[in-house]
Amino acid sequence: MAEGTVLVIEDEENLQEALKYNLEREGYDVLTASDGERGLSLARDKRPDLVILDIMLPVLDGLEVCRILRREHDTPIIMLTAKGEEVDRVVGLELGADDYITKPFSMRELLARLRSVLRRTRNQSREDTLPSSELLTSGDLQVDLAGHTVRLGDKELELKPREFDLLALLVANKGRAFTRDQILERLWGQDYIGDARTVDVHIRWIRQKLETVPGSPNRIVTIRGVGYRFQG
Repeated sequence: MAEGTVLVIEDEENLQEALKYNLEREGYDVLTASDGERGLSLARDKRPDLVILDIMLPVLDGLEVCRILRREHDTPIIMLTAKGEEVDRVVGLELGADDYITKPFSMRELLARLRSVLRRTRNQSREDTLPSSELLTSGDLQVDLAGHTVRLGDKELELKPREFDLLALLVANKGRAFTRDQILERLWGQDYIGDARTVDVHIRWIRQKLETVPGSPNRIVTIRGVGYRFQG
């Protein structure tokens, strides 16, 4: 039985072949694409368990592919970036990539990151991180755990699954400050080895939907030197 299906979107032929060979040796079914447009089409048609996505791609670049994929569904994405492309790494995280790895890299490192992402995606249990009460309220904010919906007054907010879980965690623990590491451990898993800034990115996304003035938040506040706290 295959470990899962991985889509590799990489235009460098030698690297694509090396990834395919090593992933298949580890028991994964592997799909490949050499440009962003073809990769996006395969992702939509085949719904792989994980996507390995290069940033620099012909036809449609990796950042745009990531943006579109994340808008449509929550397939885990590991982005490949060239050495020194710090801006691209940050943008990739902001677009919703689950992790990134910088070229050149060892296959051992990539496989470790891939297993980590798949493991926390498959095994993550909301019951381990969220309270048993099905409805969380704070003023005009309602977080319905059973229905997986969030309402702010008369408006229903559209949150991605990880945004929902993060908001629910903070609302359920109103007044408690969480460090980025604590949030990562609870929602991304103990074996997460990616960038802690992904927490900041998700907080910013939530604030854009939740706060009246996202740049001056009064619900989810930053505790300097610590992390974040929901205060209503």
